[in-house]
Amino acid sequence: MTIDKTYQPAAVEGRIYAAWEAAGAFRAGRPERAKAPPYCIVIPPPNVTGSLHMGHALNNTLQDILCRFERMRGKDVLWQPGTDHAGIATQAVVERQLMERQQPGSREMGREAFIERVWQWKAESGGAIIGRHIDVYRPPTRKPFGTGRLLLRARVYVIPPGS
Repeated sequence: MTIDKTYQPAAVEGRIYAAWEAAGAFRAGRPERAKAPPYCIVIPPPNVTGSLHMGHALNNTLQDILCRFERMRGKDVLWQPGTDHAGIATQAVVERQLMERQQPGSREMGREAFIERVWQWKAESGGAIIGRHIDVYRPPTRKPFGTGRLLLRARVYVIPPGS
């Protein structure tokens, strides 16, 4: 058997990834991990403006490394896609689109019609970052598995009780 001088990822990785997918390797809550300590990272997604940048690439690379590391340590890992969190940027993009298309703006069309237009834009541009190694079988949520106590602790630490 001879070994090629250069690595040909296409010859290997597709087959391996398919085996991982078939085995449910990226799914959290698998029966064989029932007693494993949980580990969860919520992905702050790209804004529904649809633009990805180097910050997203760096953040998701670091999260991927952490999830793989904790999975190798035997933890039940959930890498949970979050939902959009950039209402102001989204509003600006939709407003600009309406202006470019010479359509009525948010004030002219009214709140309900504008909100409907924002949801249309989200449907067109959302989901750009979902992909490999994420528990894509679990829908994005604003109440992700395993973060409640951590967020409460962070709030108590950053914002003193009674504030």
